[in-house]
This record gives sequence, structure tokens and C-alpha cells, in this order.
Amino acid sequence: MENAVAMITPSPVRRVISVSILYILGAIVLYLAITKPPAQIVYQVFLLLIGIGAVILGNKMRRATALSLFMTNDALVDSSGREICRLDDIMGIDRGAFAFKPANGFLLRVNKQLGRSWSPGLWWRMGHRIGVGGATSARQGKFMAEAIAMHLAMAGKD
Repeated sequence: MENAVAMITPSPVRRVISVSILYILGAIVLYLAITKPPAQIVYQVFLLLIGIGAVILGNKMRRATALSLFMTNDALVDSSGREICRLDDIMGIDRGAFAFKPANGFLLRVNKQLGRSWSPGLWWRMGHRIGVGGATSARQGKFMAEAIAMHLAMAGKD
């Protein structure tokens, strides 16, 4: 993106490990459900649903972590063009050790509810909070958090 102030891309190693764990979990649970079925059919259906869900989640994470996040002068967007939030809507940022935030990331507080959304391993949005991070690079996440904090300071917020 040509007018990006900061960028976060998923770490290749974290991406491979997290997606592989979900695929392996799904495969093991499906294998157990099929080869060693429990005595009651309800438990077998439960195992099948868990296994299929893990494989679907792994696929969703694989697609989500193929994208990058960009901070432009106006908004936080991903590489597909999807807007996560406007910079004017950000009221604060939490980067502390005890903040409820993704790994290697930060938490944004926004002034309006933007709806629930989730891009596994990259970001999530719920209510007045947006978590950025997960399978991302710690250095890039820290740089973007600093850039957002600087934007907030210049705007007189936080």
C-alpha cells in the first residue's frame, strides 16, 4: 500500500505453527472419532464436529494470515482493502503486559461499536475494542502501536 504509515505482516514461522496445530488437532480428533468411536453416538458426533471445526478454523487462519495490516493516515486496513477502523474513532491504546490483547499486539479502544469481526491470527473486533496481533511480528506490532499512540497524542486523545 503506497500511503501506509506502518505495516504488520504475520510471521512465517508463527503462521506455519499455528495453522499446523489446528490442522493436526482436527486430523487427530477426526481419526479418533472414526477409528475408535465412543460407545454413544452423541460423543462420536461431538468429536466429528470438533475435528471438522478445527480444520475449518485452520483454513480460515491460513487465509487470514496471508493478509497484512496497514495503518494509513486515515484508517487501519488490511491488504484486501477491508477497513478495520478509522483513526479518528480510536480513543486509546493498551499495550501493557496485563492488557487483554493478542500476542505481540495491542488493544485499541474505539468510541463507537463497529460490529463483531475476526481474522484469526491477525485481529479481532468486538464492541468498543479491537485487538491487533497474534501470529504477527512483535517488532512491527510495536512500531504500529507507537505510530497510533503518536497519532493519538497529536490529536489530543489519551
